[in-house]
Amino acid sequence: MLEQAYKHCESTIKHHSKTFYKAFSLLPSNKKKAVWAVYSFCRRVDDIVDEGSEPERELSEFRSQFKRFLNGEKLGDDPMWIALHDVFQRFSMNHQPFQDMILGQEMDLYKSRYKTLNELEHYSYHVASTVGLMLLPILAPKKVDLLRDSAISLGIGMQITNILRDICEDLDRDRIYLPHEEMKDSGLSIDDLYKRRVTPEFIELWEKLASHAEYHYDKAFSTIDEYPLDARLPVKSSAILYRAILQSIRKKGYNIFGQRAYVTDDEKDQLLSAIGGN
Repeated sequence: MLEQAYKHCESTIKHHSKTFYKAFSLLPSNKKKAVWAVYSFCRRVDDIVDEGSEPERELSEFRSQFKRFLNGEKLGDDPMWIALHDVFQRFSMNHQPFQDMILGQEMDLYKSRYKTLNELEHYSYHVASTVGLMLLPILAPKKVDLLRDSAISLGIGMQITNILRDICEDLDRDRIYLPHEEMKDSGLSIDDLYKRRVTPEFIELWEKLASHAEYHYDKAFSTIDEYPLDARLPVKSSAILYRAILQSIRKKGYNIFGQRAYVTDDEKDQLLSAIGGN
């Protein structure tokens, strides 16, 4: 049953995030399976908020389930909880990032506009940096405290990348994560954004936020060599593959309104080959 639970978690990440799946498949088996389980937890929370028919009630129920999980209660035959229970048994997991993740996803239920970059970073910590903090006891159990700040930065860099890639999809949900103050400084209004046109003002704003994401990627890379050898390449790969999304958008002339930007499989293989050669 446990192996089947892990296979279910693996299929979840393989379906929803080919980038993370490709990068973390490089891990040894015990760490890799634990990552699949953590990702499955994060995906479950995300799907409740984005696709749930009654997200407030469903998220409240999920929070209660997690509390029961932490109290040692077995939650039926749900493969995600079965796999996660094994992870918590084998690794010194910290429950706080999991709870912060739930809180971050809950923000999307009542907050759809962000005024400042600091507000956006606060949100990004809760929905993305928490993932890195969940994974640290798995990837680098002896370096958790040392790598905490860089893991937070990597999450912020990745989340801002998500936001810059998904502007159009977020507009469809009436969500604008681009900070109002940064939009104002670039001369871009909300009405301009809803026109879905690539203008000089839009590019200026996009690049300003992309530079901020790249600052956080650089901060994350500054301690990458502190990861154990078996985790260093997967973490570095995931960061490089995600950062490459920004360059992909630039190559398309910043037109994120036409189709979703992504890094092709060939580009991913080239990037990973370059890492391996270093």
